[in-house]
Amino acid sequence: MVSNALFAEVAALAGDPARACMLHALMDGRALTATELARVAGITPQTASGHLGRMTAAGLLSIEKQGRHRYHRLAAPSVARMVESIMQVAADLAPDRRRFTVGPKDEALRRGRTCYDHFAGRLGVGLADAMIASGHVEIDGEAGLLTEPGLAFLAGIGIDTAPMLARRTRVSGRVLCRPCLDWSERRPHLAGMVGAALCAHSLAQGWTRRLDGTRAVAVTPKGQQVFREAFGARLD
Repeated sequence: MVSNALFAEVAALAGDPARACMLHALMDGRALTATELARVAGITPQTASGHLGRMTAAGLLSIEKQGRHRYHRLAAPSVARMVESIMQVAADLAPDRRRFTVGPKDEALRRGRTCYDHFAGRLGVGLADAMIASGHVEIDGEAGLLTEPGLAFLAGIGIDTAPMLARRTRVSGRVLCRPCLDWSERRPHLAGMVGAALCAHSLAQGWTRRLDGTRAVAVTPKGQQVFREAFGARLD
């Protein structure tokens, strides 16, 4: 059982406005430098380094070194789930939500975005709905199952399914498939190895592309065709 002290420490780290901005910036799964994260949070690089050090020590972030540079990323998918859940609660508690005006950037995030390493927004939910309707994935509460037809489907669109087959024989390791409640759509999108593979493959094949300066992603014309014809997904 997690101690109250550790729970309070994690909550306090995520609750600071500057640290919250940095965690949110890392939600697209990429690694950023302290300077980049300082710019996002609107603080000095020195202050950012202190915040990043605390979050790294607590296990929220991990560091990758490349030459002289140090890059920070979320330490695990569970950290991304925590951030996404907090965003959902904040949206539920926001007063006078009807007064909110959604700008173009916000609308882009609602259409499609990355949630750590998988798709979210209408894109993620639409793909999840299509795979469930096709019998490729089964969802029950907080559990997900990749079916045999689903495995064949993923292989058929060019995804390497060997890691997924290997995961079936291991007791430990990353969850193969699970639903993740989407904070903007309030319905599940797909996470786990399946969600990550779909996201990575879609970006690599040019079906989707990242939008600069945000974790929003756009579906390309090629992607619209693939998602409509191969997946049977309705993304509008």
